[in-house]
Amino acid sequence: MAAFALAEAGSVKIAANSAAFYPPEFASTLEFTRPVPGAFPEISKPSQSPIYDPAAARAFFEAAGTPEDVAAGKSFFVEKQQRSFFSSDDRMYLLVEGSVSLTVGGKSIDTVKPGEVFGEMATITNSTRSATATAKTACRVITLNGKQFQKAIQKTPGFALMLMGIMIGRLRLTLARATMQKLLPENLASSERCVFDEKTLDAITDELGNPALMRFMPEQPIMTAGEPGALMYMPREGRVAIVANGITLEHVGVGGVFGEMALLDRSTRVADAVAETECALLTVNRQQLTELVQSNPAFGLSLLKLLAQRLQAVTNPSLSS
Repeated sequence: MAAFALAEAGSVKIAANSAAFYPPEFASTLEFTRPVPGAFPEISKPSQSPIYDPAAARAFFEAAGTPEDVAAGKSFFVEKQQRSFFSSDDRMYLLVEGSVSLTVGGKSIDTVKPGEVFGEMATITNSTRSATATAKTACRVITLNGKQFQKAIQKTPGFALMLMGIMIGRLRLTLARATMQKLLPENLASSERCVFDEKTLDAITDELGNPALMRFMPEQPIMTAGEPGALMYMPREGRVAIVANGITLEHVGVGGVFGEMALLDRSTRVADAVAETECALLTVNRQQLTELVQSNPAFGLSLLKLLAQRLQAVTNPSLSS
């Protein structure tokens, strides 16, 4: 089975049963999921992560995408290419036939094969390209721009869960590698990321049946790295610090989300969460999270964007603002 090549450029790849890293100079938006045998074998991917299904990916793209034939030697997109109002290109691609070369700084970093997806980060985050993608042979692809992607998610909202699972696997591996090599940027927690506004939070709370909020006092632990994850948290009051190995990764306030990683891939927590102020948290279990994604495509898209921003923050803070 082909792995999911969420690819523009990156320092980590994961497949159903293996994982590896590219050198730090290639680290940007971490959009690979295929393995490089033999690299960093001591770091393994969580065993419960979703497995990529090429047939599901093709059905997803065909629901709203546009078929396109690309001649050998033609570029799909170019690294760091600036986009303007008249020439924006936020397309992601499913490769149906042919072979695509991915390069950073003129150096080859990977080859996309049929059944794999690449270029999705620009679609999700509206960011500049982090690599150059060029057709090595004549190619046939199905493309989705931002609007088409949202249309496809409206029809098949559950596909967002697969994307989230794969992004979470990459983020886990990236944090493990960055921690091991002491590469985590010092300014990761410079700002809060607001995922949902108050109106959306109220709607989610209503959909969950208006459950009682969990309350924590300042400096009280909320979750601990290494423990199983049963809940995702959404602050309604206060602020929480997410900390790994003594480094604050993120501040989460009202409108933010944390704890979703272990909930989705059924693995252990990757970081601690500690209340910075008195907090009131809305909690969501795994079944509720799945139902929210299935019933509310905008909810799934918001979480996808959050995960993409976290990947960018860990690897290239200048792209995550």
